[in-house]
Amino acid sequence: MTRRRSTGKNAASRSGQVQSLQRALRILKALAESHEGLGLREIAEIVGLPPSTVHRLLTTLESDRFVRFDANDAVWQVGVQAFVVGSAFARNRDLLRLARPYMRGLVDACGETANLYIEESGWAVCIGQVESRHFVRAIARPGGRVRMHCSAAGKVLLATKSERELAQILRSHGLERLTEHSIDRPQLLRSHLAEVRRRGYALDDEETALGVRCVAAPVYDESGSVVAALSVSGPKSRLEDARLAEVAAAVRRTAGAITTAYGGREPDPAMQNTSMEDGQTDLARNSVS
Repeated sequence: MTRRRSTGKNAASRSGQVQSLQRALRILKALAESHEGLGLREIAEIVGLPPSTVHRLLTTLESDRFVRFDANDAVWQVGVQAFVVGSAFARNRDLLRLARPYMRGLVDACGETANLYIEESGWAVCIGQVESRHFVRAIARPGGRVRMHCSAAGKVLLATKSERELAQILRSHGLERLTEHSIDRPQLLRSHLAEVRRRGYALDDEETALGVRCVAAPVYDESGSVVAALSVSGPKSRLEDARLAEVAAAVRRTAGAITTAYGGREPDPAMQNTSMEDGQTDLARNSVS
């Protein structure tokens, strides 16, 4: 009987410890989302706990430097130890290794080759791939590079550029016409990139190679910036018009899952719209057609 009571107390104690940990993590999350820090009552309101409980948790976190108290402004802020932990995550995260299981799932869902691209010196460079099981498949080998203006992955990466950055890439690389479907006019490209931003994915419709289609969506980092483009590529005969919406939705979902696993976040649409308007203003002033 004594043994049972002890076990029950231990279980209750562990339960209380887990609850305290969950509450402390909620406090850290609230502080991380605040740029200027938060007062005690503000934190209590956000996390839904009594101020006395919040203060006890804050002082515990402060003892290990996960939070700090700014006496001048009477606010609590994220501490240096939280930065140390976050930096360890940033050092150890490997985008390709993290993305590969999701890419395999995308191949299973779509039946076509999945690719991961980053930008390098104005090119879209393939850093990883999971091949389709079809005998006939579209493959740009890892390490290979494609032009940004006529590839789905490249358009996703270009769509985040400022007008100045876009103009520099156009000056350096031009708009080579690889097929009869390639975009070869700056104004048309800008219009196309605005559409990419609006719908959240890009399409290469035989623009790099005849008979090949590709759909791509962005992967974001913690600042809401595009860190990579996830794409699916295959023959037009299989990526037919009737399937494009379904495939695009799958690519977007998978890119979103990778973003979350990477610790990233999608940017605020309002901020994106402001950025687009600023880009259009720059375009009116500094057109490089």
